[in-house]
Amino acid sequence: MTEPALPLVGHHVKWHQRLIRSLIYGREVDRDAKARARVGLAMIAFAAVYGVIAFKLMTIAVFGDNHGARRGVSQDAVATARPDIVDRNGQILATDVKTPSLFGEPRRIIDQDEAVELLTATLPDLETPEVRERLASKKGFVWLKREITPRQQAEIKKLGIPGIGFLRENKRVYPNAAEVSHLIGLVNIDNQGIAGIEKWLDNNGLADLHRAGFASDRMQRPIELALDVRVTHALRDELLKAKEKYSAKAASGLVSNVKTGEIVAMVSLPDFDPNNPREANDPDRINRLTTGVYEMGSTFKTLTLAMALDAGKANLHSMYDARGPLHYGKFAIHDSHNMGRAISLSEVFTYSSNVGAARIALSMGVDAHKAFLKKVGQLDRLRTELPESASPIVPKRWSELNTITISFGHGVAVAPLQAVMGINAMVNGGYLIPPTFLKRSEEDALKLAKRVVRKETSDKIRYLMRLNAEVGTAKTADQIARGYYIGGKTGTSEKVINGRYAKKQVLNSFTAILPADDPQFQVLVMLDEPKALPETHGFITSGWNAVPTGGKVIERIAPLLGIEPRFDLPPPDRLILAASRAGQ
Repeated sequence: MTEPALPLVGHHVKWHQRLIRSLIYGREVDRDAKARARVGLAMIAFAAVYGVIAFKLMTIAVFGDNHGARRGVSQDAVATARPDIVDRNGQILATDVKTPSLFGEPRRIIDQDEAVELLTATLPDLETPEVRERLASKKGFVWLKREITPRQQAEIKKLGIPGIGFLRENKRVYPNAAEVSHLIGLVNIDNQGIAGIEKWLDNNGLADLHRAGFASDRMQRPIELALDVRVTHALRDELLKAKEKYSAKAASGLVSNVKTGEIVAMVSLPDFDPNNPREANDPDRINRLTTGVYEMGSTFKTLTLAMALDAGKANLHSMYDARGPLHYGKFAIHDSHNMGRAISLSEVFTYSSNVGAARIALSMGVDAHKAFLKKVGQLDRLRTELPESASPIVPKRWSELNTITISFGHGVAVAPLQAVMGINAMVNGGYLIPPTFLKRSEEDALKLAKRVVRKETSDKIRYLMRLNAEVGTAKTADQIARGYYIGGKTGTSEKVINGRYAKKQVLNSFTAILPADDPQFQVLVMLDEPKALPETHGFITSGWNAVPTGGKVIERIAPLLGIEPRFDLPPPDRLILAASRAGQ
């Protein structure tokens, strides 16, 4: 008797089972292999599910969804969160705090007139017509007042008006107020940077993160600046005193690390409180150190002498005719103190001789002079992290007369920070280093540096600056800041008023290095239109106001910068020049 055939369906099931097992496990496999394969399949399944979820979340974060507007009302608006900004020691200079803002949902307002009346009674600064217009719109969401106080929020809550709510937003606050205003900048009502480092942050990726929805919390690394808020406070305090004492129109100053290019302090008065943005719109409150351009006066003699020394066309003992004015066509160049004799290159610096500087520049020639100033960064716009900067004003046609006047700082206008960069290169061994407002190491600075003068030239400039502090126009600062072995150069430039130089309206500057034998920092002090006092004997030149101010600044900030006073040091020809020759 023949055996009954197996059911067709059962036959197919067994055939499919065998095929699947063969594909998944192979033909001969044990139970462990089966278990591992099942775990692998489960992992693939879970990964697929989570991938779909992640894609959905990304889509919502970037593009929103149909309920986005409603959810935005009920949750904190944290999309405009910004990182903290701190100084080089970790002191907070800018941070976010949560603050409530008042909004309305016009479609949910039951009694518009009652809502307007109650809100304007509680918040008197609300404009009734504007509130009425907004609540009468057909929008689902309208702002009524941004950044209200917690007390105002509590009072409005008690009113119990349907369709009126609060949204917690990030508000930027600046604990140091005006002290760092020109550097930090400020933000607008939407917490977007509109000036200073705040604007730089947005221009360097923060705004893109906000738009993509990836900067929606405070878990962002703080931005570390090179600024030292202690040094800034001391600098600002002395500038405020000087501005008041000499009835100056404005005062400004900065402290720069000559070896890294870091800006350790920067102050421009009058300044503003970034917590009160309206003040920032005053045109008199510009940052004079980066946005303003000025004829820097005798400060430029440092560059003129360095040019001749570096080219080998002169040495410290080269002689120049300073018996009287230098005549060029119908123009005559005078010295403040006519020496009535030939003077050495060292004396040109010490006595700040315009005639001597002009003769030195003429001996180099127009092309060489222009090329040198371009090499040391004085003829092109200076770019830093601060978006606010100005291009220098340079002669369209550079003649011998231009070379004569520019040799002593007239006829070309630069941003003061630009001049500081050039002077740094003259004293730090000859390296032009781009300034920065962010922390930077000496190693990183050297990677960006460009050698513009020889080390021997730099040594001679440091010698001249120290000599000037001992016997020249910077003596007062040295007497005030005893022991810090400073070097310095003064600058007094007559301002151009209605196309002519005004003798009674001057811009004074004093640039100092400390210590002169191994400079670590440069200090710049500027006073705009200081007035004469009885104690200045009617004089308004830099030596009578900017120099003593600089001395007081150095006396206060040197200990903060880690510089210890030293006394009974040898004269600069032994401490600087002799050391330079010994090192060669």
